[in-house]
Amino acid sequence: MTKVSFIGAGPGDTDLITLKGYKRLADADIIIYAGSLVNPELLDYCKEGAEKYDSKSMTLEDIINTMAKGIAEDKKVVRLQTGDFSIYGSIREQVEELRKLNIEFECIPGVSSFLGAASSMGVEYTVPEVSQSVIITRISGRTPVPEDESLEKLASHHTSMVIFLSVQSIQKVVKQLIRGGYTEETPAAVIYKATWEDEKTVRGTLADIAHKVKEAGISRTALIMVGDFLGDEYNYSKLYDETFTHTYRKGIKNATKSE
Repeated sequence: MTKVSFIGAGPGDTDLITLKGYKRLADADIIIYAGSLVNPELLDYCKEGAEKYDSKSMTLEDIINTMAKGIAEDKKVVRLQTGDFSIYGSIREQVEELRKLNIEFECIPGVSSFLGAASSMGVEYTVPEVSQSVIITRISGRTPVPEDESLEKLASHHTSMVIFLSVQSIQKVVKQLIRGGYTEETPAAVIYKATWEDEKTVRGTLADIAHKVKEAGISRTALIMVGDFLGDEYNYSKLYDETFTHTYRKGIKNATKSE
């Protein structure tokens, strides 16, 4: 019997799907894809005659029934989801329904948009002595957020932060972050459709980022990035320091660096 393959499609650029994901997609008989978010050019990888279903107009029951029918007919089924489905991917409910039906599945990870965004901007979330933690979250909306995970409470940690599904409420986001402890001077950025051809980036601080985003006309499909990792201050890591000894290299004692 065949199995359902959940595939993270990558952040947008069609070349950023994993090789394993590409192979499953190219060989699939049935593809259920998240049409509102997945780059439609990824469907060019599908073989001729493959059945394609856009899940934006489907219910959970529709999706599971389509999968079950395909498996019963011994067809290879792919569920093509955005970025990496382990973050805001609604995979849990699909997996639980497949388990009830004793349908086998596999999960092939992808590249999340928060990684694509950092790569597009050439930044690192974990800058030595600046920030060594990253909080991935969202503002409360129709999907509630636990009280202990409110932006205001999370902001008290002053970590690097990536906020999904919230750009439409960026003024509210900024207010909560400042109430939580970030200063107005904290660097911030919003990146629209990271790694897509029409990618757009807006940089500023918490004092002006909401205004800049409004001017840029960004209201969806964007990430909010906040923290000192976006600033001008940084420190080099110890990993490649010539005086630092680790398992694979002995450091030079009392090395004198040129001015």
